[in-house]
Amino acid sequence: MSKAIIPTLGLGTFRLKGEPLMGSVHKALDLGYRHIDTAQMYDNEETVGAAVDAHGLPREELFLTTKIWHDRLRHDDLLQSLQESVNRLRTDYVDLALIHWPSPNDDVPMAEYIGALAEARKQGLAKEVGVSNFTIAQLRQARELPGGEELITNQVEVHPFLTNRKVVKAIKDAGMTVTAYMPLAVGKVMQDDTLKKIADKHGASPAQITLAWLHQQDIVVIPSSTKEAHLQANLEALDLKLDQDDVAAIEGLNRGERVANPDFAPAWDE
Repeated sequence: MSKAIIPTLGLGTFRLKGEPLMGSVHKALDLGYRHIDTAQMYDNEETVGAAVDAHGLPREELFLTTKIWHDRLRHDDLLQSLQESVNRLRTDYVDLALIHWPSPNDDVPMAEYIGALAEARKQGLAKEVGVSNFTIAQLRQARELPGGEELITNQVEVHPFLTNRKVVKAIKDAGMTVTAYMPLAVGKVMQDDTLKKIADKHGASPAQITLAWLHQQDIVVIPSSTKEAHLQANLEALDLKLDQDDVAAIEGLNRGERVANPDFAPAWDE
């Protein structure tokens, strides 16, 4: 399996809706972003689709990701739900379709939804497929199932306070791309003294330092913002070069602090 190229920086859209989301998508595309990440659960696919449609970029220049919610994991329902997502996004396909969360309590057998995901790719509903919030054991299980060899990414929470080293290593060892959601720990990186100190050294912001740290690990990042200055700063962060001391200091901030930890989450790797 050849690893597909997921654009390094994407626009995250979690918690964004309506006019703020429309504005964010337009600003991001104007600045050169080409990767937009949404999900069925965000209840904003229609707005993303309308914004992209209004912007008028050729479809092949865009990379659209959506995620299938855990109540739509039965084979036929998964395919139907993805078709609905594609329709809401005003397109014929998504570039990447992810299983948002593994089935809580394994209510739906993993073989069923990994197989359905592969079928969605075969049908052309998704160019590429992957998973999100899978533990190391779940990722190993998924990859051993029919269709599992097609998975190209595991989208997981990664930021300085949750470096998730074991999971990141397992994803990379599988030849897959790591995609980090909530890379700025919902703004908490801006208050951290260590990150502020490194930021001052580089004439940057703590958010930029964090994104640069992830970028240097070949991790795709999908921060969200509605402010043009922040969107631009996120782009510029990819050009920063951190030294070994910077990286060691950032790695030392890990405290296993999760932002996303719903009651249906799997038993996380420590």
